[in-house]
Amino acid sequence: MKQPQPSAAPVIDLGEPITHILPNGLTLLIVENNRLPQVSIRLSFDEQPTLEGDKKGVFELISLLAGNGSTTISKDDFNEEIDYLAADISIMPNGVMGRTLSKYFGRVLELIADAALHPHFSEEELAKEKARLIQSIRANDNNAEAIMKRVGKALCYTLLHPYGEYTTEEKIAAITLEDIKEQYHKHFVPNNAYLVIAGEVQAKEVIALVTEYFGKWEAVTITHKPLYEPINVPTTQIDLIDLPTAVQSEVRVTNLIELSMKDKDYFALLVANSILGGDFGSYINMNLREANGYTYGAFSTFKTDKWTKGVFSIKTKVGNAVTAPAIAEVLKEVERIRTEYVTDEALAQAKAQYLGQFILATERPQTIANYAINIKVCNLPADFYKNYIANIEAVTKEDVLRVANHYYTLYNFRIIVVGKASEIKADLKKLTQRGQAIPLYEYDKYANKL
Repeated sequence: MKQPQPSAAPVIDLGEPITHILPNGLTLLIVENNRLPQVSIRLSFDEQPTLEGDKKGVFELISLLAGNGSTTISKDDFNEEIDYLAADISIMPNGVMGRTLSKYFGRVLELIADAALHPHFSEEELAKEKARLIQSIRANDNNAEAIMKRVGKALCYTLLHPYGEYTTEEKIAAITLEDIKEQYHKHFVPNNAYLVIAGEVQAKEVIALVTEYFGKWEAVTITHKPLYEPINVPTTQIDLIDLPTAVQSEVRVTNLIELSMKDKDYFALLVANSILGGDFGSYINMNLREANGYTYGAFSTFKTDKWTKGVFSIKTKVGNAVTAPAIAEVLKEVERIRTEYVTDEALAQAKAQYLGQFILATERPQTIANYAINIKVCNLPADFYKNYIANIEAVTKEDVLRVANHYYTLYNFRIIVVGKASEIKADLKKLTQRGQAIPLYEYDKYANKL
């Protein structure tokens, strides 16, 4: 009996949003979808990340203060009306998210515009949020996950890069109301903004409302200094942060990557990552969780970034006694995907996973507009999402082996461990690579080398 041949990969016809650009540079994207009587609103910005320095925490405070009324409506009245309209609104330094019933869309859009363009920042509210942030910093002083998040970024990107900066009590305490107002009005500008309206709407009405509510928003030219360019370590090293109270270790195995979504390797790396650590049945999870019982879960991720180098990371939490063995197994699985072809079964499973995720995502009307934003912001080919599944299906086992060797820098990894040094340090110093001990360095909880 002749085995049936696989059918051609589908080309997804997503349609295109209606696009309208206001004189101030705001790009409006409209997706008409009448399946449900609701509307989603998303305002996002395309701007290079900003180094905050001694004022690190300004943008975080803005996200906590914004959206609580405006210069024309009080915080209580604003929130009361939002609740009455059964709407959800979140205003952040990097954008706005909102959702409402279609019959209330006009008023909700007006409230969003008023709160976003005319925010009410007060000394009283600033003092409250600063106190909460400082208390959170203190509460997380001995939290392994919080320490890893702070130190991991600082080591990979350095404090010279926006992604490596972290907040401290002193920095938060020094931020003034003028700092908040200055940074908000400097970066919350229309000429690098995209407004997505998706749902039960009519394009003509949306354009009229957006022009009325956002048309007087003034454009501002922003200049940025070139970003510091971080680099990988010359050879694999272990970076140990001592947390004497820890009963388990936070582990990150990571390296920086140079990759954009439009690169030909992007789809191959999606598939490779799924096989290595992106799925429950991945190499790393099946080894550490199922075969050895070292952890409840271990996974890998990678992120691309328009402005700077992206990052690849393997993450897990393991008991003190098995910290070193777990790291050894992680390195073994990375070597495996770099030296052995994946099986046909693993390759097919990874592709099926992305097919399901992609089709599910396209059922949401706002997805079409979000994809349109990505195409513009990331300078992607116009048919990037139409051919998404076809590009996933085209990945071969040879592609997986190639990208694994290129992007998983087995011999230039940072192995970052937050744990109880007195119980794990001796075993960590025994870990080897290419017959040599992996160098171990110690840092404090703020990425200062000891």
